[in-house]
Amino acid sequence: MGVRVRQADGRDRDQVVEIMEAAFHHDPVSGWVFPDEEHRRAVHGKFLGVFADVALSEGRVDLLEDGTAVALWVSVPAGAPEAEDDTPALMRRTADPDNERAELVGRLTGAVHPHDRAHAYLLMVGVHPERQGEGIGEALIGGALEQCDREGVPAYLEASSERSRGLYERLGFTFTGRTVELPDGPSMWPMWREPQAGR
Repeated sequence: MGVRVRQADGRDRDQVVEIMEAAFHHDPVSGWVFPDEEHRRAVHGKFLGVFADVALSEGRVDLLEDGTAVALWVSVPAGAPEAEDDTPALMRRTADPDNERAELVGRLTGAVHPHDRAHAYLLMVGVHPERQGEGIGEALIGGALEQCDREGVPAYLEASSERSRGLYERLGFTFTGRTVELPDGPSMWPMWREPQAGR
């Protein structure tokens, strides 16, 4: 599937957040973090905006030119981080200070994130609900994975649903074997992808 992708910048931030909010509004993890849908509608964009800001400042954001899908990537170096990641606390502070889950989800995923090898980290890929199921997400991240293959770089992500896990498996990701269990909530599947020769 041919898709036209461009790299987003700060001027695209609002559009990036809008796409992600629509794509993840009914996601199991978002529903766990913000169980009340009306409240989720009010704060979810602020929460996801932190991811957008991280990718825009430290990584890259691939945006479908028609504005229906977005992928957020950051490069993670090898070696344990020198300081504790303050992003989970920022997510809570920015979106919903009284909601412990807004921070806990980042702490739990961070605890299992591998650091033994440098890799490309797919923070999120979101497709507008009206276009889901058309292969757009797969096409959008396919270009980045081809670059990983050319450069010999592994990739990593956390799947937030069984459906997305299936998509990532088709793209060469494998489950690391240890789920992230959100208390009284859904599972997340950390997944790793070795660079593939001749893909």
